[in-house]
Amino acid sequence: MSARSARRRLSLVSAACRAWNRYVFFRLSPQRAHEAVIGLLRLLERSNAAVAGARHLHRLTACSVSTEVGGARLSGRLILAAGLVKGDSFADEAQALKAVADERRNIIPGWRLMPALAGLVEYGSFTRYPRLGNKGTVLWREAATQSTQNRVGLRNPGARAAARFLGDRRRLLPAEFGINIAVSPGVADIDRQEGEVVESLQCFLDAGVHPTWFTLNLSCPNTEDDPQGFQLESETRRLCGSLIACLRERELEIPLWVKISPGLGAEQYRLLLRVFQEVGVKAVIATNTIARPSPDDAANSAGLGGGELLPAALEAARQLLAERRRGGFDVDVIACGGILDGARFDEYRALGVKAGQYWSALVYRGPLAAAIIESELARYEHEYEAVHRESLA
Repeated sequence: MSARSARRRLSLVSAACRAWNRYVFFRLSPQRAHEAVIGLLRLLERSNAAVAGARHLHRLTACSVSTEVGGARLSGRLILAAGLVKGDSFADEAQALKAVADERRNIIPGWRLMPALAGLVEYGSFTRYPRLGNKGTVLWREAATQSTQNRVGLRNPGARAAARFLGDRRRLLPAEFGINIAVSPGVADIDRQEGEVVESLQCFLDAGVHPTWFTLNLSCPNTEDDPQGFQLESETRRLCGSLIACLRERELEIPLWVKISPGLGAEQYRLLLRVFQEVGVKAVIATNTIARPSPDDAANSAGLGGGELLPAALEAARQLLAERRRGGFDVDVIACGGILDGARFDEYRALGVKAGQYWSALVYRGPLAAAIIESELARYEHEYEAVHRESLA
C-alpha cells in the first residue's frame, strides 16, 4: 500500500474521529466519557474479531517511522503514555489476585485492544500494592487549549496482580510495549521505596512478562503527596541503580527509562541526567503532568496535561538535551507533554528528540492519534526536504 493511499484512508478516519468526539464523546462529562471508554474496551476485548478488526484498521492507516531510542528499536516514534491501560482498582492484593483468578474478568481493559489499534503502548503506572485512587470527580478537560487534567491518584490493581494477569496472557501481548512502575505515594522511607519498586519489577519478570522497556515513574502530581523528593540525586541513584542491578542479575537487556516532572530547576535537570548516565538509565521521559489546582477544589492539585503543559515540557526537554550534548551522554530524551499534532511534535524534533509519548491527543484526536500526528509530521519533513533541495540547486 502506498503512503498516499494510507494518508487518504487516515484522513477519512480522522474526520470520523472528529465527528465522534463532537457528537458523542464531548457530550459526556470527561469522567463519564472515560468510564464509557473503559467499559467499551472491556466489552470489545471479549471478541477476537474486534481485536483483529482493530489491528487491520491500524495496518491500513499506520504512518509510523521506526526509530532507535532508549536502548530499544521501536516500530514507531509515538507511544501512548501510561495512564489509560493500567487496570481496575482494588482495596488489597488478596482481592486483586482473586479477580485475576476469575478467567472471565478483565482487570486491565485495553491491554489487548489499544496496542492493536494505536500501536506502541506503555502499560501502568503500577505501584507495588493496589490503590483505590481518589474519590469523586477526578477528570477534566479544556477544549479551548486541548488540555486535560486529572487527580486519579495512581488507581491500579498493584504490580503482582497486573503481572499475573498479563503473564497468563503473555502469548497475546504485543511485540513491543512498555511497563511503567510508580513510586508509591505516602511512603517516605527510602528503604521501603527501594524494596517496593524492585519487587514490582520482579513481579513482572517472574510472571514471564518481559517488556521492550521498563519505566520508573518518579513523579505523580495527581496524588495527595507528590514524591518530588525521589527526584533528588541520592534517591534517584538508589532507586534506578537497584532496578538496573536486578535486570543485570537476570542477564536481561531490557532498558530502564525514567519519567520526571516539569518545572524543576535547571541544576536539578543537569544533576538527574548525570545520575542517569552514571547508573545506566537509557532514556528520560520529559515530562509527567504538572500540578495545578483542580477545577472543582483549589485546595487539591491535579495533573495538567495537553496543550497547557507544552511550554513547560518543551523547556524541560531543552535543558536535558543541552546537558546531554555538554556531557556527551547517551541518555535519550523522550518527549511527553502537548504532542497533539505534527506541528507540536515537530517542535520537540527540532530540539533533537527522536520519540514522544502522548495522552491528551487520544482524547482530542481519537484512537489513531499517533498515526494522524505521524502523517502530519511527515508532511513537515517532506516540505523541509523540498526547501533544502531547492537551496542546493
